[in-house]
Order: sequence, then C-alpha cells, then structure tokens
Amino acid sequence: MLTALVQLRSALQAAALPLDLPGAEEQRLARQEMVDQLEDYVIPRLMTIDAPLLTVVGGSTGAGKSTLVNSLVGTRVTTPGVLRPTTRSPVLVHHPEDAEWFGQDRLLPDLERVQHSTNDPDALQLVASEAVPRGLAILDAPDVDSVEERNRLLAAQLLAAADLWLFVTSAARYADQVPWGFLKQAAERSTAVAVVLDRTPDEAIETVAAHLARMLASRGLKDSPLFTVTEGRVDEDGLLPAHHVADIRGWLESLAADADARAAVVKQTLEGAIRTLTGRSFRVASAADEQVEAARRLREDADRAYDAASAGVREACADGTLLRGEVLARWQEFVGTGELLKSLENRVGWLRERVVSAVKGKPQQAERVTVAVESGLETLVLEHAEAAAERAEAAWQQYAAGQALLAGAGQDLGRASRDLRRQVERAVREWQQDVLEMVRSEGADKRTTARFLAYGVNGLSVALMVVVFASTGGALVGAEVGIAGGSAVLGQKLLEAVFGDQAVRSLAERARRSLDVRISALLDAERARYVAVLDGLDLSADAPEQLRHASRRVDDLRFAASRNDLGRGIAGRDA
Repeated sequence: MLTALVQLRSALQAAALPLDLPGAEEQRLARQEMVDQLEDYVIPRLMTIDAPLLTVVGGSTGAGKSTLVNSLVGTRVTTPGVLRPTTRSPVLVHHPEDAEWFGQDRLLPDLERVQHSTNDPDALQLVASEAVPRGLAILDAPDVDSVEERNRLLAAQLLAAADLWLFVTSAARYADQVPWGFLKQAAERSTAVAVVLDRTPDEAIETVAAHLARMLASRGLKDSPLFTVTEGRVDEDGLLPAHHVADIRGWLESLAADADARAAVVKQTLEGAIRTLTGRSFRVASAADEQVEAARRLREDADRAYDAASAGVREACADGTLLRGEVLARWQEFVGTGELLKSLENRVGWLRERVVSAVKGKPQQAERVTVAVESGLETLVLEHAEAAAERAEAAWQQYAAGQALLAGAGQDLGRASRDLRRQVERAVREWQQDVLEMVRSEGADKRTTARFLAYGVNGLSVALMVVVFASTGGALVGAEVGIAGGSAVLGQKLLEAVFGDQAVRSLAERARRSLDVRISALLDAERARYVAVLDGLDLSADAPEQLRHASRRVDDLRFAASRNDLGRGIAGRDA
C-alpha cells in the first residue's frame, strides 16, 4: 500500500492542469490538497503507524482554541491571539519521550521545526510537556476562517494531517458556514472528529448543545463526541479552571492509554483519507483528459494555419504566380521582347536553335532577374507567414485557454517573428546560390560550348528559376496561360538547348525541392512559436490514464485489506 500511495502521489504530480478550462482551478486546488495530504499525513502515517495520536485543535476565529490547549496541558504553551488575524506558527505539544516521532522527515515535512515561539507560519513549534500522556500529541492550528489566506491554508493543511480533529466552536459562531464546510469534509472522509462547544453561558448550554448535536447528526457526524465548556474566568496564566476541561482531558487521556482505541481512531481516519483520495483522483484524471484534448485542439489550429501557409507558398511557387510583375519584366529584358514573346502566346513548339538565337540576355540583366526573384519570394513568404500567424491567433482567441496562453506568451504571436524578414532573405539567397551550383555542376563538361558561354552560369540559373516557378515535379504546367506560361516555356527551351530534356527536368525538380525545404523550415520555425507555448505546458497524454491506474491500484489493495479484515473477524467470532 505504501508503494501504491507513493505512485499515486507521483501520478497526481504528473497530471498537470495548466490550461484555464472550466472547472480547472477547482481541480488544481483539489490536486494540490491531495498531494499535500499524501505527503503531510497519509504516507508518513503509514510509515510510522505506531506514532502518537495527533490531535489537531481547529476551529473558528475567537473560539478559544489556544486557551483550550493551554488549559488541557495545564500551562501556557501557545499564545492566545488578542488581535485578529493572529499570525504565528502552529504549536505541537507532546510528551518528551515521544519527541522522536515529530522530526522533519515524519510529519508535515515542509514545516521547519523550532523549539521557541515564533510568528513564522512556515515553522512548527515543538513543545515537550509531561502533562501530555505518551501516545498523544496536541497541535494548535490557526483559524479556519481567518481573514488572512495564509492562515486559512495552513489550518486546512494541518487538519488534513490529523488523526483526530478537536474542532472548537462557540455559542456565537457554531452555525457559521466556513467551519461547517470543514466538518462536511471530515464526514465525507470518515475523519475522527470531536467537537467542543466553547465559551457557552450556563443558561444557553442545553439549548445550543442540543441544536448543535442535531446539526452534527444531520451532517453525518452523529457519532462524534460533543463536549461543552462553559464561560469561565481565566487565571493570570490564561488558563480555564481545570474542571471546565476535565471531560475533554479525561477522554484524550483514555485514548492515549488504550492502544486499541488509538489504533481504531488512526485506522478510521487513515482509511477514510485513502478512500477519499482515490475517489477525487479520478476527477483530477478527467480534468487532465480535458487539458490534453484542449492542447490537442490548439495544436491542430496552429498546424492548420501554418500548413495552409506552406501549401499556399508551394502553390504560388509552382503555378506561375511569381512570373508576373517585376520578375516577368526583368525576365523579358533578359530574353528580349518583340516577335518572339508575342509568338509564344500561340506557339510553344519553337525549335531550340530559333529560341536560343532570339535570346539577348546579358550578365547585368540576369542579375536583375535574380534580384526580382529574391524580392518576389521574400514578399510571398512574409505575406503567408503573417496570414498564418493571424489565423492561428484568431483560432486560439476562440478559447479562454488560448487567450490566456497568448497573453502569457511574452511575444505577439499574431504577427510574424521580428527577424523573419532577415531569415527569409538569407534562405532565398542560399537557394539561389544552390541553383547556381546545380547549373555549374550540370554544365561541368559543357563550359566551353558556345551555348553555355553565351548565357553563362548566371543566365542559365535564372532560366532554371523561371522554370521552377511554373512546374510541378519538373513538368511545365500552365504553358498556355499567356506571357507567364510562354516565358516559362522559353526558359525551359533555353535550358534544353544546353543540357537536354531529361537533365532539365531533373534540375527543375531538384531546385524545386531545395526551395520547398527552405520555405518549409522558415514556416516551421514560425509555427514552433505556438508549439513551444504548448510544449511549455508540460502536458503528458499518458498522465490521466497513469493516474487512474495508480488510483485503481490503491483501491484494489484497500478492498483486499478489507476482505482480509472481514475474514479475520469471522474466524475470531467462530472461535
């Protein structure tokens, strides 16, 4: 069981709930409460099952908890608060010979152990007293309804670490909502509880106690002992007369003296805590499922936006879109205008020699085409990247969780990265250099031919770029779409005149793939900004099922233990 509970704690810690989904905050708090209870009470208690019975004295503001503790011990060990809220460390009173049970590694490990009075709520003040019988420890906790949140959280933490609650209220406060919220939790968890009705006028004891008893019974706590402490003058040490707390002291001493009775209290509270933990764990697992699903939707939205951008750039790079505007004008300057291009609108089957002889390209004109291509590609990629960022942001804005992620991203995800233009410029230049190297390598054995020399590496490279912008897999498409298509045909014929048909197809395909890889890398880097936000959530798709598995394992062991106890009980009865 101890191993199973340690695994349950690990599974709870792994079930992150970072997204702002409906109900997520409630389950975050529940998850943290469960981890705290496992660490503060359940696991330490299983490891030290023979430790003294820990009685936590909790309750409402002004109920007289500290005065009650001091009176039970017979000396001032904890300071009653005059001003509210009282901020101080919790005080644990124990028999000197029981000190070993309350070390840092055994109970409430997050609280520092001190031997002196302090106002540090992160410290646990240990007080050894012969007045406390061996086998019993009393812990004075902050107010459960304190106006200071740190006090309330600490009170809840301490009560969750108790074997027994000694819950203190008063005639004036016994019907308040907050204390009953804690008592409801105690009933649901089968926590052992005793209730003290403190500071009650003599004439009101019968009426108030009867009403409180009915309230306890109606809320599943009918078996909880109910003690009354009448109003009384405290002495100079702040203690009530001994007879005012004699019943409570006697009851606690009887528990301390009876090992079986102590064990029964510990078993009741521990088993109830474990049962409640597994039940609540399944709700956390369901919330974790919702987190994983929400993150998946957000990831798909980002992927859809950037996949569309990649497809849009690829399509524009292959359907002749770039063979318009500045690129087309510079290309026409390079190949020459006039009758050749006019004829290409209607006739694309020119002989290679006729095409080659018509080209008037010069080195500086080839450079202008290169610059125009560079500018056109940069504009194309930037436009699609901006559009993808806007689409992804708009999709995330539809969800509260997405809005929170966008707000906390530390950058404007609705726009392309600030340095994207520089990256695109570099990628396009690298691609153009790659095309240049392809042509140079392909023409290694043709560098002395008249045709190769006529256009040079730069001229043939721009022709290859033009072919790429109107081809898919190296095959021309849209050759009948007017000047743009005719220009691509002319580029292909020019290249074929130097390298041959098959070589041109291979060159075009390699150049297209090279461009596609670079553009995909650019857009994937932009997509990665959204992906990084989701990856930073540290969500595990397996965490919900691992939590369910850990919870079922604890339940299986608990049920098996119950059957064994039942079997032993039957055997004992028959004997």
